[in-house]
Amino acid sequence: MNFEQLYQQNLDFPNRYISPEKLFSYLQTNLSDHIQEIGKSYLEKPIFKLTVGTGDINILAWSQMHGNESNATHAMLDLLMTLDKAPELKEELLTKIKLDFIFMLNPDGSERWTRLNAVDIDLNRDFHNESSKEIKFLKSAAASKKYDYALNLHEQRTIFTTDGIHPATLSFLAPSEDYERTVTDNRKKCMAVIAEVYNHLKELIPNQIGRYSDEFYPTSTGDNFIKAGMPTILFEGGHFVDDYTRKGTRKYYTIALYYALKAIRKLNSDIEGWETYLDIPENRETHYDIVYRNVKLNTDHECILDVAVQYREMREEGKDEISFVPFVMEVGDVKQKKGWLEIDCTGKKFVSANKYPKLDAEVNFKIED
Repeated sequence: MNFEQLYQQNLDFPNRYISPEKLFSYLQTNLSDHIQEIGKSYLEKPIFKLTVGTGDINILAWSQMHGNESNATHAMLDLLMTLDKAPELKEELLTKIKLDFIFMLNPDGSERWTRLNAVDIDLNRDFHNESSKEIKFLKSAAASKKYDYALNLHEQRTIFTTDGIHPATLSFLAPSEDYERTVTDNRKKCMAVIAEVYNHLKELIPNQIGRYSDEFYPTSTGDNFIKAGMPTILFEGGHFVDDYTRKGTRKYYTIALYYALKAIRKLNSDIEGWETYLDIPENRETHYDIVYRNVKLNTDHECILDVAVQYREMREEGKDEISFVPFVMEVGDVKQKKGWLEIDCTGKKFVSANKYPKLDAEVNFKIED
């Protein structure tokens, strides 16, 4: 039976938001034999590394380097849950690999649901400065033994599609090692793994798998790890239509993680089939969350335009799930972009205390018949 047919969500974590304290308690209660604390965050929250597998192929992976990107944490929890229900798959997968998985590298940002850590540092741009405590723990873990692969696990915004129509629900990248984007052997090792994942998932979510930009970022983690000789694969979980809490993305992220580990087990640093990676369409920035079309403003002169809106994800005290707050991002001619929701306002009233929608402000208008 295929993994995707066996997939089970870890019901202890039903929401997109994961409380760090709840995660820590779960890990200590259910996986105490497999975890160790590798450090504490700026606000003294523990950072745990889980180790599973008995094989000789060493893999390092980490989740929530950006605190508001929880899909990878979900994926690892769901992967473990599913494998526990499928002992044959578990045995097949974990006898040749050993996976060190760092849960929630940025627990302070995860608590607040922010990209940055407690002192507003982007861990993924702090590789050289080491201004954050957390990046030092990741680099120390990476230097602790020779890893054959690394998995740099992230999420991306709803703005991306694969073709201007379908959302980039999952995107992958074999990061560049230089500004010229040279296709090195280490990049080919990553491309071969991604190609295997793509071949498995393209039928499950057709036209929803993209290739992230391979622009070289000299301060980012993945680019520097692969430059230093460790093949590093970037995962990006993205939008799934009508699914802002990303339950669909979570499922396919988990399936992708399983097939990536299986491909690593099979390939074992081989580059067979790497060329298929080049068939994956590159991400395109084409969408807003909502576009109001043909809005007639209450002005002295006739003024008809489009209003583009994007949700901001916010953590509100006392709520178990994040909130999606609409903000105005663009006003005017927005014909070059689409909305996941398009609202035609022809013949309708623009109701607001202001004559114009204010850019970068929370939506404070209504459209009425």
